Amino acid sequence: MKKNIILATLAALFFLSISHPSMGQELPAIRKEIEKDNALYFRLFQNKDAAIVTLYTVDGILLPPNAPAVSGRAALLKDFKAAYADTKLKGVKFSTSNVYGDGKLYLCEEGTWQVFNTNGSIIDTGKYLKLWKKTPEGWRIFRDIFNSDRKS
Repeated sequence: MKKNIILATLAALFFLSISHPSMGQELPAIRKEIEKDNALYFRLFQNKDAAIVTLYTVDGILLPPNAPAVSGRAALLKDFKAAYADTKLKGVKFSTSNVYGDGKLYLCEEGTWQVFNTNGSIIDTGKYLKLWKKTPEGWRIFRDIFNSDRKS
């Protein structure tokens, strides 16, 4: 009987420990790392740098509005080169609103974005969700979905 009570107590403690994942002390530090990567994304986009795809996981997927999913770094590079060829675009800036998760393998970032033309004027705004994945290289974008605030 005593053995059953101990086992039941251990089982209850186990289920309680996994049912309420901790936000952890690392989340603010991870958010700063993500915000640094977002600033790097802006600089790479502004300079039309192919290295922008290294901010994504090897199997990363971009989910743009009104277009098919863009899967993997080779396809991402092709997509970014097309965006770079658009002479009206100069850059994109992200503003992180929230970061959710436990900081172990995946995190979800929620925020807003702005797109700038060559004159530095904002030509579009919107919102996004990014699913970040922890890799040996650090946090990388695993899934990236966004849409515009403009009415169709």
